[in-house]
Amino acid sequence: MKALLIPFVVAGSLFAAEPGWETSLPAAQARARKEHKLIFMDVWTEWCGWCIRLQKETFPSPVAKAALARVVPLSLKTQLKNGTPTADAWVEKKFKIEGFPSLFLLDADGNVVAAMPGYLPPDQFAAWINQEVAKRK
Repeated sequence: MKALLIPFVVAGSLFAAEPGWETSLPAAQARARKEHKLIFMDVWTEWCGWCIRLQKETFPSPVAKAALARVVPLSLKTQLKNGTPTADAWVEKKFKIEGFPSLFLLDADGNVVAAMPGYLPPDQFAAWINQEVAKRK
């Protein structure tokens, strides 16, 4: 009986480690204030291959999940596959985005504290997040 419970406990603890992604800047700001954390903002499009790779390879990795636990993760899709703007397209102009993906660390007021254009593999992504968070502790 004990052997059957162990997989469920392990699976449950992995689920608990999942970062809760926000999908609006105001929600991320409220959470950042409450949790006293920076906001990690991923600005992406459906047509961007590097954006999809970031979401499928980098963010799910254990090292990236650990780094994302130190911030409030925010995902904003600004364009559909055919280039049609989404409701979050305003982000492109506000943050002067020139390419995708565009990665930002923001304070709780929405001010940019660090920016990184393009794809990062898991180890580099985690190192960037951890370094920027450490600077502000």
